[in-house]
Amino acid sequence: MRRRDATAEQKKILIQSIILMAYLTIQELNTHLHDELVETITRGDATIAEAAIDAAIAEAKGYLSRFDCTRIFSASGSKRNQLLLIFVKDIAIWHLINLCNAGTELQFRQDRYERAIDWLKAVQRGDVSPDLPAREAEEEKDTPIGPIAYGSNPKRSQHF
Repeated sequence: MRRRDATAEQKKILIQSIILMAYLTIQELNTHLHDELVETITRGDATIAEAAIDAAIAEAKGYLSRFDCTRIFSASGSKRNQLLLIFVKDIAIWHLINLCNAGTELQFRQDRYERAIDWLKAVQRGDVSPDLPAREAEEEKDTPIGPIAYGSNPKRSQHF
């Protein structure tokens, strides 16, 4: 039996069982893109939307290395940072509509994606301090947390 032949109720049950207790579910994308558009773009294949969500979370994790990403992205419901959630949704929708932008304005979505990435870069630089749990130092290793800046003055040449 093909997945497209399943009834709408069976699809909902399948999606809910696959994404139980996830940081971001396919149903929560409806604040950024209507359910029927997600259904049109994915053609009923939930794995496509899941891949977009996973890619968005992975992309956000890349910018949040000084925070405890395990705690951040294992949270669910109201325990999630709402601003980060909005930006992860923007990134996920961008990845999803790259497949097909049916019924959505591509420039608007691109602007939202770029704003999300700019915010993540500002967090990474330390310009923005979101209310996220900091990463704890590992007791076994003496490695510092966060970026280390190093360098020197430019080389000087003495000419007499």
